[in-house]
Amino acid sequence: MNLATVILLRLLQAIPTLLGVVTLVFFLLHLVPGDPVDALLGETALAADREAMRHALHLDEPVLQQYIHYLYGLISGDWGASIIDHRDVLTRILERLSATAELAAVSLLLAVCLALPLGYWAARHAGKAQDAAAMSFSLLGVSIPNFWLGPMLMLLFSVTLGWLPVSGMGQPGSLVLPAITLGTALAAMLSRMARSSWLEAMSMDSIRTARAFGVSERSIWWRHAARIAAIPVITMFALQLGAVLGGAVITETVFDWPGLGLLTIEAIQRRDYPLVQGCVLIIAVFYVLANLLADILGLLLDARQRQG
Repeated sequence: MNLATVILLRLLQAIPTLLGVVTLVFFLLHLVPGDPVDALLGETALAADREAMRHALHLDEPVLQQYIHYLYGLISGDWGASIIDHRDVLTRILERLSATAELAAVSLLLAVCLALPLGYWAARHAGKAQDAAAMSFSLLGVSIPNFWLGPMLMLLFSVTLGWLPVSGMGQPGSLVLPAITLGTALAAMLSRMARSSWLEAMSMDSIRTARAFGVSERSIWWRHAARIAAIPVITMFALQLGAVLGGAVITETVFDWPGLGLLTIEAIQRRDYPLVQGCVLIIAVFYVLANLLADILGLLLDARQRQG
């Protein structure tokens, strides 16, 4: 299967996936208790004012009619306006997307810088104490949730030591704690993948042949085995791009980082239906693109997939 065919098939598969996400989120939001009119006018507002506001926001229409109206808007490029401040949804998302992209980029860089040396060290000392220590560290990174790790880092480095800002964006070092919180789990998964891939590559016939020809161990590990081990690691890295964006929702909330994740939580709390739907749709699009990127990288790096 060639590259163009894979891209076309994945794009076609993305259409029902995104439609399912939009549909599920739309109806779940309308099942959640609460009324956006209360967020705008308060519970003490007059009934006439409440009804007028509901009519202005089309909330007095049947849910199915609202859903059809929303789909038509998406198809025509109109993502709607925020119920709270009446600003364009797509404009608000784009304003916050750069902060999330910055956090995600630094987190991914940190994860790679930690995972590759740790995975190599564990593979080079497989079965020894170094291997057990490295894998214990990675297991700890996978097991600790972001909503616990973030406050603990904040308590230690911000409150106790006073080295870094507690929350927000723009201060020196404000990106450090959120990036560590978000990148730790990814680093743990990548390091385990790197270890297993390196060990699998070292057991292949081509590596034994290289040893028979007198190639040095350093060259075998970093030139021959590393190229083979990189294929599953890079593919997994691409798959985790969407997961990093989804994990940013929790991390940004903990550190009050003004990105897409915090915007999503704020919109949910205010029952801002169009804004929530827009934020979730963007996250779903990134998940689809991450899977597409993983498929493309797999075809480019692995000749067996191209032959299949």
